[in-house]
Parts: sequence; structure tokens; C-alpha cells
Amino acid sequence: MARIENFEDLEIWQLAREICRDVYTLFLETSLKNEFALRNQMDKSSGSIMDNIAEGFERNGNKEFIQYLSIAKASCGELRSQLFRAIDRKHLDKACFDELIEKLDLECNKIGFLMNYLLKSGYKGSKLNR
Repeated sequence: MARIENFEDLEIWQLAREICRDVYTLFLETSLKNEFALRNQMDKSSGSIMDNIAEGFERNGNKEFIQYLSIAKASCGELRSQLFRAIDRKHLDKACFDELIEKLDLECNKIGFLMNYLLKSGYKGSKLNR
């Protein structure tokens, strides 16, 4: 496994950034631009995925990193649920919906894999974990 120096090096953060950009594009190109409450929730949950990965990484301790990864993973579920509301309200077509759901499922699996890896690695990180 390659050495990770910054959160930007993490594949899960890169995919989270891509998802966040995709969600923003929805606001520009679909009728979601007119549904302010759902749009706001989707913006927050998509940003939460990448932001919690970054914040957890910067904590310099695996225990906290795993906690923030768990929050990021939960935000994936939140965004998936919001996408169901968006398609049910006819803001998205099936192809767009399926593509985003597939990316979120992949992201969720990758985050879960990293969490399991960190739990089993025995490495505590540079910060003292109480």
C-alpha cells in the first residue's frame, strides 16, 4: 500500500469530491435548483462525506479517524436517501440516479474497508489514543 501523506491522497476522499461535484451539477442542470430545502440537504450531506474524511485524517489518530469515517459513511446513506426523494419528485432521470447511487455504494464500501483495515492494523496513529 502506498504511503498516504495528505487526505487528498486518499482514494475515498477523491471519490467523495467527485460525488460532491456531481451533486452540485444536479443543482445547475435539473429542477432541483428550485427545491431549496432538498437541495440544501443534499449539498450538506455530499460535502459532509469529503469533509469528515479530511477532518478525521487530520486528527492524527486511528481511533478518531475511524469515528469520522463512520460519520462520512453515514452521510453516504443520507445522500442516497435524498436521491430517492429527488427521483420520486421527478427531479432526476433514472440514468443519473443510478450513476450516483452506484458511486455512493462504492464509496460506502471503500470507507467500510478502510475502517476495517484501520481496526485490524494495530497502528494507533501519531496521536495518543485514550
